[in-house]
Amino acid sequence: MPYVDRQNRICGFLDIEENENSGKFLRRYFILDTKEDSLVWYMDNPQNLPSGSPPVGAIKLTYISKVSDATKLRPKAEFCFVMNAGMRKYFLQANDQQDLVEWVNVLNKATKITVPKQADSLSQNDNSNRQAESVGIKKQMSYRTDIVGGVPIITPTQKEDVNDGEGDKNYLKQSQNHPYYSAKHPPDNAVIKAGYCVKQGAVMKNWKRRYFQLDENTIGYFKSELDKEPLRIIPLKEVHKVQECKQSDIMMRDNLFEIVTTSRTFYVQADSPEDMHSWIKAISGAIVAQRGPGRSAASMRQARRLSNPCIQRYTSRTGECSMYVGSHVNLPS
Repeated sequence: MPYVDRQNRICGFLDIEENENSGKFLRRYFILDTKEDSLVWYMDNPQNLPSGSPPVGAIKLTYISKVSDATKLRPKAEFCFVMNAGMRKYFLQANDQQDLVEWVNVLNKATKITVPKQADSLSQNDNSNRQAESVGIKKQMSYRTDIVGGVPIITPTQKEDVNDGEGDKNYLKQSQNHPYYSAKHPPDNAVIKAGYCVKQGAVMKNWKRRYFQLDENTIGYFKSELDKEPLRIIPLKEVHKVQECKQSDIMMRDNLFEIVTTSRTFYVQADSPEDMHSWIKAISGAIVAQRGPGRSAASMRQARRLSNPCIQRYTSRTGECSMYVGSHVNLPS
C-alpha cells in the first residue's frame, strides 16, 4: 500500500511495463514527490541501494493527464491501471484492488492543475523561473531528457562500469523470477505469514532483503523464497517482545519494527506501514497461541486473523502496535 515517508512523499511498490506493449511487468519502488513535481521509480527502496543510485525512470507530474483503472484494457494483468502521459501510456500493476484504488486517487490528486491567484502570479513566476534554472543545472550535471513518442523522459547520464551493468541485469532476472510480493503458497497449514522484508546484519550492520516465514513455533528467514534451507531460525519461545522500533528516527528507516530475543534484537523493515503492523500482529498472535493453555486449531486461526493490517492509510505514525510477553507466562517444555 502507498504510504507517506519522512519527507512527506508517497511511496510504495508497483509493477510497471517499462517497455511499451511488451507485456512484461517489473517490480519497482515508486516515489511520488509533489514538491519536486515528479514521479520516480527505483530498482528497490533507495534506503536499500548504494548511496547515490539513480532512478530507473522518472516523469514530471505536469505531463500526466489522467490515471484510471485498466483492467478492461489489460484483462490478463491483475489490478492494472494506466497512466496517460502525452502520447505514451504507462501500465502499472498494484498489489490488490484497494492498492489500485489508492494509487489512482493519489496520482490523480497530485496531477490536478490549479490556477494561482493574480496577486500571487508574479511572485510565483519568479520563484518558478529560479526553480527551473536550478533544476536545469542539476539535469545538465547528471540527467538527460529524451523525447520518446512525444513524451519527455528523464534518464540518468552517469557512466556505469561493467560490474554495475551486470548487477542490474541479474537484478532484472531476479525480479522477474521471484518479485518481492510473492504468489508462493505455504507448503502446509503451519505457515502463518510469509513475505519479503529488509533486516539489519548482526556484524556489518548492513541491510539486506530476506524472505521471512512465520509458523506456529519459529520465525525463519531465507535468502530468497526459492531456498529450502533458512539462513536462521528464531524460536518463538526466545522472543520477549515484538514492536514498532522506537529508534526508527535514529536509523532513518520507515516501517521499522524490532524482534527482541534473549540474545539479540533483530531490526526488520517492512515495505509499508500496513505490512509492518501485520507482521507485529502475526508474530504476537503466534506467541500467544504457543504459550497459551493449549495449541488448538482455533488459537492458530486467531493468530492468522491477527496478521491483518491495523492502521489507516497514508499515516506514517499511529502509535505502537506491540505485544509484550511477560515473565509470568510459562514456556512449553
